[in-house]
Amino acid sequence: MAKLKMKKKSTSTDMTAMCDVAFLLLTFFILTATAKVPEALPVDMPSSVAQTKLPDTDLAIITIGKGADGKSKVFFDIKGREIRKRTLEGMGAKLGVTFSEEDKTKFALMDDFGVPLANLKQIIDMKASDRTKANQPGIPMDSLDNQLKDWLLVSRRAAIDIDDKELQIAIKGDAKEEYPQIKKIMDILQDQKINSFNLVTGMRDKNF
Repeated sequence: MAKLKMKKKSTSTDMTAMCDVAFLLLTFFILTATAKVPEALPVDMPSSVAQTKLPDTDLAIITIGKGADGKSKVFFDIKGREIRKRTLEGMGAKLGVTFSEEDKTKFALMDDFGVPLANLKQIIDMKASDRTKANQPGIPMDSLDNQLKDWLLVSRRAAIDIDDKELQIAIKGDAKEEYPQIKKIMDILQDQKINSFNLVTGMRDKNF
C-alpha cells in the first residue's frame, strides 16, 4: 500500500503581538522610573546585614562626610514636605532670615543641604543638578554657631505640630569618618534628650 505524504506547513510564528507587549512594558518602565539624583555629599557607608527600612516621612537625616576639599562637613535633610516648610519658617523666625512662599515651596522639594541659614536661599534658587555641584561648606555646629542643633529642635517641633509624632533621627556617616566628628553630633542629640536614633548603612552579603 502506498504511504500518504503529509504536506509540511510553515512553522513561522507571528511575533507582532509579543513585540507590542514588550514595547508597552518598556514604555511603562521608562515613564514611571525616577532617575537617581547625585548626592550633594557622597559618603561610603559602613556595611551591615540589617534590612530595616527608614520611613518616608517624619524623618531627619544627618549626613557627615568629607567634601572634595578633604574637610568634614555636615548636611541635613527632612523627609516630609509640610514638615520641611514649617521647619524653614521656624528657622527663619529664630535666626532672623526671611523666606518667601516660593522659597518654602522649593525647599519642600529639595534633598539634603549643607550651608548656613544665611546662605540657604542661594541653594534654594539653584537647579537640582547645580546644587549637587555647588561647594556647600556644611551646616555650622560649633559652640558659637550651632545651627545643626537649631535645625533638629525646630524640625522636631514641626513634626509634633503637624503630625503629633516624634521626629525620627538617622545618622548617615562615612565609614572612614573620624569618631570625634560623629561624637559631636551624638552630643547634640543627647542635649535634646534624643537617646534613640538610626545609623544608615549599606547592605552586605550575609555570607561574608
